[in-house]
This record gives sequence, C-alpha cells and structure tokens, in this order.
Amino acid sequence: MVDDYTEKQLKDLKDLKVKDIILDSKPRKEKIKTVFSNERVLAEVLDESRELYNQSRYGTLLDNGKLQLSLLEALYLLEKNKIEIADSRGKNLDFEQFLKRATKFEPNFWIRYCVFKDMRNRGYIIKTALKFGADFRVYDRGVKPGEDHARWIIYPVHEGATLTWYDFAAKNRVAHSTKKRLMMGIVDDEGDVTYYEIRWMKP
Repeated sequence: MVDDYTEKQLKDLKDLKVKDIILDSKPRKEKIKTVFSNERVLAEVLDESRELYNQSRYGTLLDNGKLQLSLLEALYLLEKNKIEIADSRGKNLDFEQFLKRATKFEPNFWIRYCVFKDMRNRGYIIKTALKFGADFRVYDRGVKPGEDHARWIIYPVHEGATLTWYDFAAKNRVAHSTKKRLMMGIVDDEGDVTYYEIRWMKP
C-alpha cells in the first residue's frame, strides 16, 4: 500500500521514473541498409556509412559516395547489428543466410571470418592483403591504414589442416619481403583462435 512507503522511498521512485523517461528518450541509431549483389555489399550514401569508414576503416569509399564492404566486414557488422543486408530482390538476409551465400564464393570463408572477427573484437583494424600474397594485414591498435604500415600479415588455418614446409617457407618469404611480421591464426572446431608469430632468426 502507498501508506507503507516513506517519503524518501516515494522520492526515489519518482527519480527512477524520470531517469527511465530520459533514457528511453535517447534516439536509437538506425541500422545502415546495404545491398548484397555480385559478391559485393554496398551501403547507402549516409553520414553513418562514412562514419564506419572514418572511425574504424570498414570498407572502401567509392567515387559515388557509397561504401563498399567486403563479405567478411559485412557479416561482422551484421552480427553486431550495425547493418541490414538485403539481396538483389530486396529480401533481408539473416546471419546464417548471408554466411551460406558468402561461403559459395569463398570455401574457406568461415575460417577466415573467425580470425577477422577475433581481431576486430580485440580492437585491431584488419584488412585484406591479397597484393602481398596473404589473407590479412593487421595494424597496431590505434593505427589506421594510411597513417602507418601494417604490423603483421596473417594466414588463417584450421587446426586440422596440413601445411607443407614449402608452403610455410613461402609465407615466411612474403612476410620478410614486405617487412611485416608473420602470424598464423589457428582456428579450432569451436571457432576459437590461437595465434603464433613466426620470425626469422640468424644462427
């Protein structure tokens, strides 16, 4: 009953209600709408899209102002509820649907995504490194592409995969020639990643 409340308790209840109203009145950010077509994910020309690029270097800004995301970036942002992805018919895709389609283009997509996601969650900017002959290049925390060179190149590998000494030596040569550190991201069946950094040593 109301009579059972003290004046202080009633005041505290009123304060809580006021705080709830203030919190609820904060505008919620709308998800950025994107379209998946021809192995590309394109975001609308919006300030929010440019913010994704400017703050965290997601995607590539095109001449027309649109933001083009890689399949890995798109899946990560979809999982984080930052974007919506529609197919060419306008049907929204959920995480599993988009993953299934992306895997058709890249058979090793899930292994690569586990490493991409883990690095992003740790606060690193991770980008593709195809021109270096590697899967990814990774920048130190707080460093954006264009501000400094990448610190590592990373090769995602499933824990059950076989790697020949020739392949291993080739990856070392790529890292050495590009003056970057070589890191192997070993992905287990649960999607957890363990990293091994390999360096050249002179006896």
